[in-house]
Amino acid sequence: MTQENGGAAQDATKEAADTAPGAAGESRPIDVVSLYAHDMNIYGDSGNVLVIEKRLRLYGYEPVVHLYNPGDLWPEHVDLVLGGGGQDSGQRIIQKDFLQRGGILRQLAKEGVPMLMICGLYQLFGKYFQTVSGDRIPGVGVFDAVTIGKKARLIGNVVERSRDFGIIVGYENHSGQTFLHGDTKPLATVSKGQGNNLDDGFEGARVGNVIGTYMHGSLLPKNPRVADFLIARAAEHRYGTFEPRMSREARHELDLLDRTAREARDVAQQRPR
Repeated sequence: MTQENGGAAQDATKEAADTAPGAAGESRPIDVVSLYAHDMNIYGDSGNVLVIEKRLRLYGYEPVVHLYNPGDLWPEHVDLVLGGGGQDSGQRIIQKDFLQRGGILRQLAKEGVPMLMICGLYQLFGKYFQTVSGDRIPGVGVFDAVTIGKKARLIGNVVERSRDFGIIVGYENHSGQTFLHGDTKPLATVSKGQGNNLDDGFEGARVGNVIGTYMHGSLLPKNPRVADFLIARAAEHRYGTFEPRMSREARHELDLLDRTAREARDVAQQRPR
């Protein structure tokens, strides 16, 4: 099913906005896959898709959102992949189809296609998720990571610091504890909350342009630097470079969105765990 619908990227945008001819002109599609939106979409994770769609339009691109669910045809073009969280039952529903798509996802990751995986799909982008009852749900191995279900539930507001994205805020709610190995690096270091597990103080995972995180909220409305990273890498994948073409109205709207995001992050950092 197909639905047509800041950081360094923001700095480049603002520099280009004064001279760019506006969003009108030749079509510049960016194909975005929303992975298993029916079964892996809790705690507002669909908001991440809406943010990417909105910011792509402001930057002068044409977002083409593919809502991919088990049994659907895989899109011909893929420039960005977004996936959300779900319960153990949701992970089991998608498992067969997900493993069949594992080769494609690993190849896209190697090609530099940006991806953002939240909670349940973050876990399944590792080697496996072992439930509390001992059942093992295999993953696709984009991350060198394993997740072990525990009785303790890690729940509440999270504040963390990333070398590439600064302060990131969100909300975690998971009983699986994730442990990273090999070349898979953490997304950030936690200053409030638990993160991947109760032991190491890290949250999320990163391999190349693929990001995994437990951050719901949804994540991207409050963290536009992460959104712009994904957008810039997607544009580079499709066209070789990220070139915003913005009208003054689009520039003003983007500034308003970013200001609102900063205010939301300020409030979120002060909220109790």
